[in-house]
Amino acid sequence: MARLDFPLLRTKEDFERPASDPDIVAAQKDIEWATHIVLVYPLWLGTMPAVLKAFLEQVFREGFAFETGGKKLWAGRLTGRSARIVVTMGMPAWFYRWYFRAHSLKSLERNILRFSGIGPIHESLFGMVEAVKDAQRRKWLEELNRIGRRAR
Repeated sequence: MARLDFPLLRTKEDFERPASDPDIVAAQKDIEWATHIVLVYPLWLGTMPAVLKAFLEQVFREGFAFETGGKKLWAGRLTGRSARIVVTMGMPAWFYRWYFRAHSLKSLERNILRFSGIGPIHESLFGMVEAVKDAQRRKWLEELNRIGRRAR
């Protein structure tokens, strides 16, 4: 995703138009096909990197991820899918949850994924990633591998 070159959405009108960028359209098709979505990112300045936010804004547009104007105020169009969010960070993960209340993670879950109908949503937070030894990183990868095998 970080290597994709897509335009930023700059206006309400841009957001309301269907996606036309080939990489974004391909991502939407992949999400339509998937039953489980995994997002992995580092915590930067307390939230996801800007390029990930820009990507999600492009992909999760009205008409694809949700629709308005029906009996409900909005309806998620991506029901039947689950998600796993994996976040790495320099601070202890418990501190991010306690002091910062995991605000950006909650925002991603509530305002993008659940809003679009995705659920259940699970999360894995890994803190102090630059300070831990390789053995700890291997344990984290083994844990994610176990989680991935269970999801099949």
